[in-house]
Amino acid sequence: MVLDDLGSSLRGSLNKLQGKSRLSKEDVEEIVKEIQRSLLQADVEVALVMDLSKSIKKRALEEEPPGGTTARDHILKIVYEEMVELVGDSTEIPLEPQTIMLAGLQGSGKTTTAAKMAWWFSKKGLRPAVIQTDTFRPGAYDQAKQMCERAEVEFYGDPDEEDPVKIAREGMEATDDADVHIVDTAGRHALESDLIDEIEEIEEAVNPELNLLVLDAAIGQGAKKQAQEFDNSIGIGGVVITKLDGTAKGGGALTAVNETGSSISFLGTGETVQDIERFEPNGFISRLLGMGDLKQLSERVERAMAETQAEDEDWNPEDIMKGSFTLKDMKRQMDAMNKMGPLDQIMDMIPGLGGGLMDQLPDDAMDVTQNRMRSFEVIMDSMTESEMENPRSIGASQIQRISHGSGKDEETIRELLEQHKMMERTLKQFGNMGDGDMKRMMKKLENQGGGGGMGGMGGGGLGPFG
Repeated sequence: MVLDDLGSSLRGSLNKLQGKSRLSKEDVEEIVKEIQRSLLQADVEVALVMDLSKSIKKRALEEEPPGGTTARDHILKIVYEEMVELVGDSTEIPLEPQTIMLAGLQGSGKTTTAAKMAWWFSKKGLRPAVIQTDTFRPGAYDQAKQMCERAEVEFYGDPDEEDPVKIAREGMEATDDADVHIVDTAGRHALESDLIDEIEEIEEAVNPELNLLVLDAAIGQGAKKQAQEFDNSIGIGGVVITKLDGTAKGGGALTAVNETGSSISFLGTGETVQDIERFEPNGFISRLLGMGDLKQLSERVERAMAETQAEDEDWNPEDIMKGSFTLKDMKRQMDAMNKMGPLDQIMDMIPGLGGGLMDQLPDDAMDVTQNRMRSFEVIMDSMTESEMENPRSIGASQIQRISHGSGKDEETIRELLEQHKMMERTLKQFGNMGDGDMKRMMKKLENQGGGGGMGGMGGGGLGPFG
């Protein structure tokens, strides 16, 4: 995920304090310099970096750490709170009828974001419609239409009309029954005057409640000028940061948020319409510092389970806690995991597994794991109904047949069967747990959030220190 380098660098700096119970002035000076270097390398504006590091230094020297708190945990708490303050609150977006207009340069991801946001609103029980007004970019209409079809949301555009203002006006009328109108506007390669004039006319035609600036996470320092221009023209109420699944530095986008005095509304985390999440400052910074984000994780789990169950109405995920756990159940769970998004994103949300642990893994570790899961799925597709229901009945001759049919080696098939046995044993242990046991286990998971005596700092809805 974007800012991974920043997160890794910050965690590395903090780990230098491991084992220390008190902070000297020299310790604080060194850690602040490391933080400054990390933020500047991530393209955060110099003035913001200086303000942030000044606050961290002041608090680290003046505040007395609570009894039993290590020097690392004390600094981590301060860094967390100051960075949450830096990124600010999430843009307020009520779940009610409204019109939202998207602005930004060409290539920032506006068209994809429009469909993603429409999908997000649809999952919240509202009826959204996307209005495509980009007559400048070839293929904009087709891309928007296809994305909206994938998102299963209403779409309006007119590929034969050259006047974007007319399209906007007629689109609002044609989709009058929608609860939420998302108006996608044209971008350019630079902030040309005709772009500003056009977007001002569209704004007058659709009268949006909210204007969102869409920024590519790779924008860098150029984000400041872009944000100023759009804010002066139409007023920016929030920022969407896109392409967070890449390797961009991302600090420029954070700078733009500060420049407009607005806030972050959504994060684009991948290429599909489902790869969007509401920005939550506590969870975002918690993930960045390697402490997980249980709130975002639980939302993804619930959504993925619901979608998997909708595709297979006979399956109830709660049943696996009561009876036998078959390969069919395992395949459904893997389907649900795939719907949750890339594995490295999911790992980042689990306290104790993201952050520091991910830093120690090879760069391709998640790809290897994902490929292994795909191999398991291919193997299960080559099994009979009886084998899927009774995996313990699979013998050597059946393994040979499955290997031949799937094109996978016998060792991988045995790994799948062993993985199934392990999951079955684990689920039986869960099934035998009482409510008290379950609560104690979840508390233990949260307490493992940052490693090395992190106390209750495991992430979640209120942040690791809430």
